[in-house]
Amino acid sequence: MEHSIAYRSNSDDLGNLLLRLVTGGLMLFHGINKIVNGTSGIENMVSAIGLPSGLGKLVIVGELIAPILLMLGIFTRPAALVIALNMACAFVLVHTSHLFQLTPAGGWRLELQMFYFATAVIIAILGPGRYGIRTGQRPLA
Repeated sequence: MEHSIAYRSNSDDLGNLLLRLVTGGLMLFHGINKIVNGTSGIENMVSAIGLPSGLGKLVIVGELIAPILLMLGIFTRPAALVIALNMACAFVLVHTSHLFQLTPAGGWRLELQMFYFATAVIIAILGPGRYGIRTGQRPLA
């Protein structure tokens, strides 16, 4: 049976939901850590590169607010882009020296950061799917 390009199966939508829940849920732990332990470490890193330290508080948006929105399917694409930007900032602030390093088990030292960045970009491209609250999203065909 032939389907139009706008056709989405339930399994596609379930895949979108699971991708949103995994990415947002795992990132949420980082945000909760920032709430419990504060953002002073990030603020110091931001200040060290010559930016106002208060910008470090924006990590709460990237690691707490955006993941919650992502999991709920609210403003999914912008939330995913915020997470991707958050990971790009983390790379610049913390991980540039790790670019060509491996872990003792042979994995890339930046695989976790790349996971968050890549899945956020993929979610921004795919959108929320049919499962979730769809505020700010174009309707599906």
